[in-house]
Amino acid sequence: MRLPRSLASVTVAACLVLSLSYDAMSQARVEVPQAAEPEPFGAACRSRVNGSHVIAYCHNPYPQPDRVSLHIECERWWDVDSDGASVEAGPAQTVRLTGRCWKEVRSVWVSHRRER
Repeated sequence: MRLPRSLASVTVAACLVLSLSYDAMSQARVEVPQAAEPEPFGAACRSRVNGSHVIAYCHNPYPQPDRVSLHIECERWWDVDSDGASVEAGPAQTVRLTGRCWKEVRSVWVSHRRER
């Protein structure tokens, strides 16, 4: 079975256009910029609970300052939980944070915030 001339020429033209556009697409490469890795941030903190007293030391080894705050949750329902004031830990600086409950301490954590 033979194709009519008009259909054959249309088929050849379509194949030619498709192959040219594929070649053009394969050669037109777009460079996708790599996302910059975030700069390291955040002071390393360690805390110690001694009875109802809490002491935390935070050391910032990075060039950007870090504002750290001590948070204490007390065990007794009537004992007031506390969120300490934020303190700036500058580059290569160690800061000491303290707090306490009236009775037992349930949990302790330190929050971090970037300086703007």
